[in-house]
Amino acid sequence: MSSRFERIQQCLENSLQPSLCELKDDSAAHKGHAGAASGAGHYSVTIISEKFEGLNRISRHRLVYDAVGDLMHTEIHALVIQALSPSETPK
Repeated sequence: MSSRFERIQQCLENSLQPSLCELKDDSAAHKGHAGAASGAGHYSVTIISEKFEGLNRISRHRLVYDAVGDLMHTEIHALVIQALSPSETPK
């Protein structure tokens, strides 16, 4: 069975086909936090996908939340998102 981290990464990659997907587990920094008591983790992601081209920030975040689906309610307590299109990335 894959880890929570691997499941989140796989959901993002399968749904958004990113050229870059850097997922970080920030859970250790939030030990003792009320949201961490349930066992759900704190994560941050930098993701570059053509699917974000022409979309505003809210629409991009919705795509990311849709990609992780039910994990957002069971495995993820907090997710910090930096979603970019390829045209916005430094060359």
